[in-house]
Amino acid sequence: MRRPGPRGRGVSAAPSATAARGAWSNTRLLLLFMVVNFADKAVLGLAGPDIMRDLGLGREEFGTAQSAFFALFSLSAVGVSLLTRRVPTTVLILAMALLWSVAQLPMLWTAAGFGTLVATRVLLGAAEGPSAPVAVHHLYGWFPQRDRTLPTAVLMVGAAAGVAVAAPVLSAVIAWWGWRWSFGLVGLAGIGWAAVWVRRGGQGPLAPGLPGRDAEAEAVTVAADTAGPALRRILRSPTVLAAVLGCFAAYWHMSSQLTWVPDYLRTDLGWNGTLAGAAVAAGALANGAVLLGHGLWERRSAQRTERVPRLPSGAGAGLLMLVAAGAVAVFAVAEPLWARLPMLVGPMALSAVMMTVAQTACGRIVPAGRRGPVLGLVVGVASLGGVLSPVLLGRVIDAAPTAAAGYERAWLLTAALLAVSGACAAVFLRPERDARRLGVAADTAPAPGVHIA
Repeated sequence: MRRPGPRGRGVSAAPSATAARGAWSNTRLLLLFMVVNFADKAVLGLAGPDIMRDLGLGREEFGTAQSAFFALFSLSAVGVSLLTRRVPTTVLILAMALLWSVAQLPMLWTAAGFGTLVATRVLLGAAEGPSAPVAVHHLYGWFPQRDRTLPTAVLMVGAAAGVAVAAPVLSAVIAWWGWRWSFGLVGLAGIGWAAVWVRRGGQGPLAPGLPGRDAEAEAVTVAADTAGPALRRILRSPTVLAAVLGCFAAYWHMSSQLTWVPDYLRTDLGWNGTLAGAAVAAGALANGAVLLGHGLWERRSAQRTERVPRLPSGAGAGLLMLVAAGAVAVFAVAEPLWARLPMLVGPMALSAVMMTVAQTACGRIVPAGRRGPVLGLVVGVASLGGVLSPVLLGRVIDAAPTAAAGYERAWLLTAALLAVSGACAAVFLRPERDARRLGVAADTAPAPGVHIA
């Protein structure tokens, strides 16, 4: 693993071209990190009907197995994010990748049943819980404040790309070699990524210092933490509360799609595994297109020198969530099939924007030395949506007189949650306003060559 350079909040002494290469090289590596991460999440949903058949599980039991992934997800997201003040993010990211990869491999054992499935999903969730906040915190060590939206969006595109790549590939693996090898494949992919990260991952010039490594950077971090607002004021700010609620709904929506859309398409609509995988992949590609398009739009807006009236980021993200809520409702109740599927591969994807907006908004109102723990706390609490969605929606579906009626109720419940959280974000998610109120200055120190004019 490359040795980190000096890591204060000042300007790197490295040449401009070197800083640019390092910033975008780390962004690309972490994009692949998220691809593997979300392929791990998607595998259970894609293999769901086969697993339920072979292991004799009902939908509520299967939903419990999916929820087991999130049993330690929130706690580890908070706990490991606290370590970002003591342990380099390069080391934390490597440890997470190795742990979640190893967690997949026991399912290759033919005797592994429901208990092993639940245990490995708990371990997988513990390893993957901190992945997004720690990866975002790592990236923010390479990019100044005004340039962070695009790399954050690229990172979140990895989530969509992971599902888009996993859906057809893992569906083919399940059809040819059985569902157990779908777990083995994503485990081996994670080990391969970790080997590349050891050689090419590195800390950025804007990363806060770590104790015992850079005394000057550590002094700056301690001073900023002491002079900055109290943590409880940050966590009680309207921006953080609206971000947590919005991310909760986004995680709920994402988890419900990963868990139940493949089963819905196969059991209720009668599709085969290949067609269901293709539809899930198309929905994931739509998510990726939305995230990347939003990131490019925000970068272009940030680079404008003239004052152009525009909606605050929170208002824009809230309105997009309201549109996504309407699309989910149409997906639930529209009678002809042709009216439902465009919702899955189109406007339903707009809820994903909240994941980018919430993290950049919270990063704006938090001093750099506290950013990792706060981002971890936000993701940890918000990811409870992923815990509750599979099991609660599974109960809703099983309790209905028919699977079709159960799925309709489940999608309408999801639409209502998206609508409420979107309205709250539109009104309360105001990072610049809350940053001024809290007295947190923007991190505008230039990282040479990182900014794209």
